[in-house]
Amino acid sequence: MMPDEGTAREETLDTSGLHCPMPVLLVKRRLRRMAPGARLTVQATDPLAELDLANFCREEGHVLLSVGKDADRVTVRIERGRSGGL
Repeated sequence: MMPDEGTAREETLDTSGLHCPMPVLLVKRRLRRMAPGARLTVQATDPLAELDLANFCREEGHVLLSVGKDADRVTVRIERGRSGGL
């Protein structure tokens, strides 16, 4: 069985130091270039990034895989949706 194109592909995007709306805009731009099923790990320091990215995924048809937090950073893993709303 062949793996689905794009599922093995993972990328990372560091948006540290950027504030709304830049993290979401950069994530949208990156996902547009990725194949459906590909995964993107986003690092962010914007306190609203977790909420903004969760809303973005829901509205655009992507899958929010996980959210991790430490003292000043959030890490969000996203799987690009099939249609992706793009």
